[in-house]
Amino acid sequence: MKSTGKWNLAFRALALVLFSASLAANTAVEVPLGENLQADGRQSARNDRPIVLVFSARNCSYCELLEANILRPNIISGYYDDQIIMRKLMLDNALPIRDFDGQRRTPSALSSRYQVHVTPTVLFVDAQGNELAPRLVGINTVEMYGGYLDAAIQEARRKLAQPRHAQAAGRETL
Repeated sequence: MKSTGKWNLAFRALALVLFSASLAANTAVEVPLGENLQADGRQSARNDRPIVLVFSARNCSYCELLEANILRPNIISGYYDDQIIMRKLMLDNALPIRDFDGQRRTPSALSSRYQVHVTPTVLFVDAQGNELAPRLVGINTVEMYGGYLDAAIQEARRKLAQPRHAQAAGRETL
């Protein structure tokens, strides 16, 4: 009986260590900040990947919920690595970033351009910053959000693959 108790205690300690390590890994990974959308646009055009813009803000509990439960786990798993380019735009950050047209703008100015009034808001855009799929505004059901995100990404990828879009982006189609 005593050895069973020792194994039970050892198992619990191991589980705690593994849980702590996964929690630490999850909080260490961040959605990359948008700094140069023009360069991201070039990469998007080269690799036929939509750009996912996550409009967020500090002290936004819903933004943290989205990142902790949906975005970070997908980044850690590598699930979207070959499908999208993801960038976070912090609306309360006053530092300008390079927009798709090469101009320097604050994230707040970009949110005005895209008419983003709520955080989190997720946009799916092409290399020029044109929306490809319906945006996701807010987060209400964490259990369903991953499905909504996947569906929007797939729609954006389908639109990028259409011949008309490929020609508009300057790529030849067969």
